[in-house]
Amino acid sequence: MPTIFHAQARTPAPWALAAALALVYVVWGTTYFAIGIALTSMPPLLMNALRFLCAGGVMLLIALWQGQALPTARQWRNAALVGGCMVFLAMNLTGFAQKLGIGSGLMATVVTTMPMWLALWSRLGGERVPATSWIGLALGVVGALLLALEGDFSATWLGALLAFGAPLAWSVGSYASRKLSLPAPAMASAAQWLVGGALGLLVAPWFEPVSSLAQVSAKSWAAWSYLLVFGTLLTLNAYLWLLQNTSPALAGSYSFVNPAVALVVGVALGGEVLTGWVFAALPLIGAALGFILYGRVLQAWWVGRRGVVARPVG
Repeated sequence: MPTIFHAQARTPAPWALAAALALVYVVWGTTYFAIGIALTSMPPLLMNALRFLCAGGVMLLIALWQGQALPTARQWRNAALVGGCMVFLAMNLTGFAQKLGIGSGLMATVVTTMPMWLALWSRLGGERVPATSWIGLALGVVGALLLALEGDFSATWLGALLAFGAPLAWSVGSYASRKLSLPAPAMASAAQWLVGGALGLLVAPWFEPVSSLAQVSAKSWAAWSYLLVFGTLLTLNAYLWLLQNTSPALAGSYSFVNPAVALVVGVALGGEVLTGWVFAALPLIGAALGFILYGRVLQAWWVGRRGVVARPVG
């Protein structure tokens, strides 16, 4: 696998890398639509609090079954920082943004700013970010902005502000998870999700009465269950694994694919109509992934080609 930001100490198996990327590319592209369905009758804070408390409880049992030790006091503190950013802030900002009128496609589009933030934190942290990665990140953002011209993406200023705050909080948590001391993977996920869910449950009574859960429809509960099993237990674990086993740019490249998946889901299930912008955006997203995945290879090929051209004949 090509190195994007800096040399990695671990080289994951190709099949494991492909499976993890497939999950974060495809499943997370559908979760925005699922969130929209859940929010039709479910309050955002309680929706996320229950989702991550349940997921955290499951992961805690799995971690204990695997023989993993409980987090130390320092690891609980680090998990609280990561979970507070990624689970409590990012997930709830996403929920409130969609509740305030941000469409699922637009929300997925805004998330494309996350790798740019993550690259910035990596650069400020002393890691080298190759030019090819910046090119790929920029192409991905342009492609996603073109996708934003598809359908009805109108939103309130507050909803837009919350939407852009979500990937910022997510990028901080993602960077922190790569730098801080955390327990073994399953236990780390459990600690982060339990802390993030607990924070949501503490704040929820100030904004959302618990009695409102009695009015949640079966359709919203079904969407919530999908978010719990597929969006959290499977895909979020895959993303956290990618953060530990590959580069930040590759781990964050899902945000360029998710808008396309979100639009396809919107057309197939939500009755959205596509214009010609999607056909201009998708090639840019494909080029972005090419630069992120194989930027070093492309750069070496280009340098070699220039050397051949510049070499004098005879």
